Amino acid sequence: MKILVCISHVPDTTSKINFTDDNTKFDTNGVQFVINPNDEFGLTRAMWFKEKQGATVDVINVGGAETEPTLRKALAIGADSAIRVNTEAKDGFQVAKELANVVKDGGYDMVIAGRESIDYNGGMVPGMLAQMIKANFVNNCIGLEIEGDKATATREIDGGKETLSTALPLVIGGQKGLVEESDLKIPNMRGIMQARKKPLNVVEPANAASATEAVKFEKPAPKGEVKLIDPDNLDELINLLHNEAKVI
Repeated sequence: MKILVCISHVPDTTSKINFTDDNTKFDTNGVQFVINPNDEFGLTRAMWFKEKQGATVDVINVGGAETEPTLRKALAIGADSAIRVNTEAKDGFQVAKELANVVKDGGYDMVIAGRESIDYNGGMVPGMLAQMIKANFVNNCIGLEIEGDKATATREIDGGKETLSTALPLVIGGQKGLVEESDLKIPNMRGIMQARKKPLNVVEPANAASATEAVKFEKPAPKGEVKLIDPDNLDELINLLHNEAKVI
């Protein structure tokens, strides 16, 4: 079985976010980048298939040379090789097109992506990719087993879970639950040294056009002042909720 894991290069959630050029561009200065958490769950599941079923695992990213340390981390975790599509990731449609261009000639049985990246939270790429390569698709996946050319996947739905049976080729939109957080792999020194020798192939883009454009960014409004009210003064609380907050 040949598996491709999509890796997004995203800011660490503890990073301080700023914008430049009149709030039209993201400021990367001082920002630590990591593997997108949803992708990390998918990569860990792919490593399970490698260890238990002898699968081959490649990782891929659409981005510039600055994303290569993130791909090297994925290699240190255990992926066999990495692919970087040498173009800026502009929107979900463009990224899906570039991924599809690689997948169609790669002979992959399964593509595992995170259901969304934590920077833009678009949630578009896995579904669009599945449509472009004419593969089956399961989103919000929290459980995955493969037997031959058949897959059993469990996904989160409103109010519960749903278990599906489908055939390969398959695209998965994975999330927390696909593996336990305690099973996430941290690269050790041996893995880091081995990653330096593993292939990281840079391929030229198909120059897919983006369908959207970021016009401007805006930070969430700062939290307002908090008023503390004596818990015994119910009349004052009702007055403030009615006349000031206007929620009742």
